[in-house]
Amino acid sequence: MAKITLKQAAAWCDGTVEEKYENVEFFGANNDTRIIKEGQLFIVLQGARDGHDFIPMAMEKGAAAVLCSRKVGDFPAIYVEDPRIALGQIAREELKRIGCKTVGVTGSVGKSTTKEMISTVLESTYRIAKTPANHNNDIGMPMAVLSMPEDTEVAVLEMGMNHFREIAYLSEIARPDVGVIINVGTMHIEFLGSREGIRKAKMEIVEGMAPDAPLLLNGDNDLLRELEEVPAQPITYFGSDSGCEVWADKVQQGEFLTFTAHHGALEIPVKMALEGEHFVADALAAIAVGLKLNVTPEKISEALAGFQNMAGRQEIFKAGEYTIIKDCYNAGPESMAAALNVLAGRKGRKIAVLGDMLELGTSAHPEHYKLGRTAAQKADLLFAYGPHGQVVADGAITGGMAEGCVFAFTDHETLAAALKRAAKPGDILLFKGSRGMHMEISLEYFLK
Repeated sequence: MAKITLKQAAAWCDGTVEEKYENVEFFGANNDTRIIKEGQLFIVLQGARDGHDFIPMAMEKGAAAVLCSRKVGDFPAIYVEDPRIALGQIAREELKRIGCKTVGVTGSVGKSTTKEMISTVLESTYRIAKTPANHNNDIGMPMAVLSMPEDTEVAVLEMGMNHFREIAYLSEIARPDVGVIINVGTMHIEFLGSREGIRKAKMEIVEGMAPDAPLLLNGDNDLLRELEEVPAQPITYFGSDSGCEVWADKVQQGEFLTFTAHHGALEIPVKMALEGEHFVADALAAIAVGLKLNVTPEKISEALAGFQNMAGRQEIFKAGEYTIIKDCYNAGPESMAAALNVLAGRKGRKIAVLGDMLELGTSAHPEHYKLGRTAAQKADLLFAYGPHGQVVADGAITGGMAEGCVFAFTDHETLAAALKRAAKPGDILLFKGSRGMHMEISLEYFLK
């Protein structure tokens, strides 16, 4: 990764630095003293505690310098009015300096998987960098940019949000050469009011894009296929409809997920070690990006064949005599339905262990009730966890699941103990819930 002097960074963010520290260099940035690495820039943020309190600890652990709003001791530092905004400004200028192309990826569900698929396709041809794990917000994405290798040719940047103007802010930093919106669902509806509000927030991605930069949209998503306001950017649709520019047919799910992707007269055979037809849209987005950036069809096909999803996202493994589907990273109504479809496609007795879906606002009660009704059709037993667990259970009973097969809990350990008593050799168990529900804890207790 590139080294940046404090003088250069200060110029980029309109900050000030003491003359004696102007030539101090840093590479990368971090706002967490627990994981900060030697040579990084420590970003001081206001949280439950004043980030300035952690400056001495960060320096002791090897931080090269600090980005802060006031002086705390004699340390190399850039002083700015708002370190968060300054971090974004520094990241934007660093992207310009590196001169790489950028791909911005957003959507209600599946954006991390899509980001990983796009990265897999592009790294067959380019030196790529990508946002790691959940570094997709106004802090994580800029920090990821500052950790990119200097020879990066394409940066694949995931953009998350739960309020208006957050995607716009990230897009102004990234200036995407290609923008991707994988879908518009109901995640974060609590803060955005409606699916139309979510679409409006996702469409903010165009605000940092040049007028001729392509915008790739999921043609199977109702709100993306019918836009209220058509942006200046040329739109490419991907989906199951042959009216899309990139589309799929012959979708089959067996040991592998297979389909044929089409682009004009071009046909690209795809074979992936994944379960669930919902992954087809993610793969089509990756194919569309690859084609836009001149990756050959042969390399696209080969790259997707070797794709492996991130930890915590639909990991399927054997644990003794049980099959575990671990999908604990996050959840919303759409991804819950997709995961339950994967469970339903398995042979054996099926147990759904489902945590609450967060940030649904006034839609929380009906969506959890609907989830229970869906689970009743896809699973043999249901273990619901969280404040809305009883609502899920009620929905399952209304949907036809016997009362003796439905359980609601507010404690991971109690849930796991009941699950151990109920589970039998050969069962398939799905663990899924929003990140804040920490369903991996229930899984860990169960596996003990």
